[in-house]
Amino acid sequence: MYGKARSGRSPVKPLRSPDEPSQRGPRGPRKRPSGKTILKIVAGLLVALLVAAVGMLFWINSRLTGIDGVLEDYTGRPADTPGTNWLLVGSDSRKGLSAAERKKLATGRAVGQRTDSMMLLHIPEGSDKPTLVSLPRDSAITIPGKGRDKLNSAYAIGGPKLLVRTVESATGIRIDNYMEIGFAGFVDIVDAVGGVEINVRAAVDDPKAGLKLKKGPQVLNGAQALGYVRTRKGGALPDFERTKRQRQFLGAVVKKAASPGVLLNPFTSIPLAMSATDAVEVDSGTGVFDMLSLGLSMGDSPVTTVVPFGGNEAVPSGGTAVKWDRNKALALFDALKNDKPVPKSILDAG
Repeated sequence: MYGKARSGRSPVKPLRSPDEPSQRGPRGPRKRPSGKTILKIVAGLLVALLVAAVGMLFWINSRLTGIDGVLEDYTGRPADTPGTNWLLVGSDSRKGLSAAERKKLATGRAVGQRTDSMMLLHIPEGSDKPTLVSLPRDSAITIPGKGRDKLNSAYAIGGPKLLVRTVESATGIRIDNYMEIGFAGFVDIVDAVGGVEINVRAAVDDPKAGLKLKKGPQVLNGAQALGYVRTRKGGALPDFERTKRQRQFLGAVVKKAASPGVLLNPFTSIPLAMSATDAVEVDSGTGVFDMLSLGLSMGDSPVTTVVPFGGNEAVPSGGTAVKWDRNKALALFDALKNDKPVPKSILDAG
């Protein structure tokens, strides 16, 4: 009756005083999930994560490329010893690289496949740190059935099988696992983990390796990392410095790959798993759990060294090769065979 007419036909509800109690009953307390319900949810999530993790491990294992016959027995093969021994090989295979990629990475056009780096990793049974030993590829060595030559000739002549036998014969150490990686796989793995931080001890300018780096800590991408471990620039003994860089890099990349920030992030862990399984070749007896053991060991900052050497030796195939210091080399390999720490005097010599 005051102002405009009210629209609608429903009766007008009387106004209620603020003090007048509501006709609705009081609200009950909000129900909270019981402890049993929370426990079921957490258990379900853990089971789902476990199933996913196990499934991923089997998937990775199915993608590994095994090489048959690499570690087969032969007359006079060294006996099994405590601990686990890996032969880690970096080859100069250009497989998987296009002409444009070979040019960009400065890998050259060489055909065939040779060893670019070789390392012996001993993982002890006890609590001691693993030991990573560089085996210079130009080492003068006796290749079974072929006589004296450079170590990398064993791979060129008879592939992984003859290389393993040559290393076992020279060191007296039985190899339990074998793994190799080529140039293309090397680059993919580094890029999959988002690059690797390396403390470059001296500035490097090497057009042959496609590399130009400043001195100091910096993150290297795949192409830069490949050049870093291949360059022969720097140091009074270029090949010796090269083996040091290879050990430094291998430790850094495995440590980065095994870090929680990479493993727990599916956007990095899945591309890493795909790159790694595409990149590496292993002996047919090596599986995903062996690879996990390798990663954990390398992430434990292993003791690193190189086979003690002194002087050169002319080899029948031509040129000169690095001659090992027989007494110090035997002391090094005896320590590994007996699952003992390498004497500091031998480490200093290396």
